[in-house]
Amino acid sequence: MSDNNVKKLIGKVFNDIADAIETGQFGKKVRVGITILGSEHGVENIVRGAEIAQSRDNSIEVVLIGPKVDTELEIIEANTEEEAHKKMEELLDSNEINSAVTMHYNFPIGVSTVGKVITPGLGREMFIATTTGTSSPDRVEAMIKNGIFGIITAKAMGIENPTVGILNVDGARQVERALKELSNNGYEINFTESMRADGGSVMRGNDLLAGTPDVMITDTLTGNLLMKIFSSFTTGGSYEAMGYGYGPGIGEDYSRIILILSRASGVPVVANAISYAAKLAKGDLIKISKEEFAKAKKAKLDDIINGLKKGAAAKEVEEEVVAPPKEVVTGSISGIDILELENAVKILWKNGIYAESGMGCTGPIVMVNESKLDKAIEILVNAGYKSKETFSC
Repeated sequence: MSDNNVKKLIGKVFNDIADAIETGQFGKKVRVGITILGSEHGVENIVRGAEIAQSRDNSIEVVLIGPKVDTELEIIEANTEEEAHKKMEELLDSNEINSAVTMHYNFPIGVSTVGKVITPGLGREMFIATTTGTSSPDRVEAMIKNGIFGIITAKAMGIENPTVGILNVDGARQVERALKELSNNGYEINFTESMRADGGSVMRGNDLLAGTPDVMITDTLTGNLLMKIFSSFTTGGSYEAMGYGYGPGIGEDYSRIILILSRASGVPVVANAISYAAKLAKGDLIKISKEEFAKAKKAKLDDIINGLKKGAAAKEVEEEVVAPPKEVVTGSISGIDILELENAVKILWKNGIYAESGMGCTGPIVMVNESKLDKAIEILVNAGYKSKETFSC
């Protein structure tokens, strides 16, 4: 080893010791990856947010994933968004990074994100469950699971017994009954009371503004709208200036900590999202997720959901359709309603095309092999679906 390299190594050791003494963190730093392509405000916006996040917390080490830029942060090179996502997944799966922040990332059905906002009424932090992705094609089932996702996230962030409220949207009362049954069966849920005179765990607009619960349960599309309002009500929407982003994807058996940012996210939100990602990794989100799902299952979560389905109007029995051999699915088709998504997949299977359902940044998608995209669209159009364009954001 050259004298110059020895000096660099000694310098790094002394810096690490100084950081450890200052922060009280004597273990390894939490490494958070962030993809830097795709922002409406340019690469510099993401890089600046990453630099701020690392500078204000010596326990964090930020890794940029994207093209070379002028920064002292570590860079893992990737020249397209697709390449950056692939590299991000590899780094997570190999434990070279502990969590990641990105834009325009497709989660599978069953996974949705828990956002974190600062409410304007009292300046409280509140988790919105959920904000992107789809926990289930069934609205009520999705919101029940969203509640569990929100509790998992809050606990990973250090809130031992988070308060929970259900936003007054379609299905709220069914969700309330189901969650109270789950709680009576042994899965502890700390229901909060509305600040309105009539109280109750179903939340009103006042509760949104004040941040009455730690976790606000809602459907994903409403949650997505709320994130935009809370993060950019002072800017007109084109620049998200407040909050922590759309949050981590949570789902049963989902084992990556990947947080979502909007393309409109500004420097402050980028920095906050990285801090959010780091704290979730420190709080062992994946372990807590497994524990909470195990407790919910023990409290008969599946039976409660199946009971709701049996109580719904009976549907015509469909013929069994077997999926064709699995293929790589990089082509995507949008414009199909979430309630029809699984049927669209089965129609393609029936016609010999392997397909999967997913969730993109603007809604549900059907994913097929790129070479079969045109044929798949033709089949779906002939079957009565209106989608005629490949998915894009």
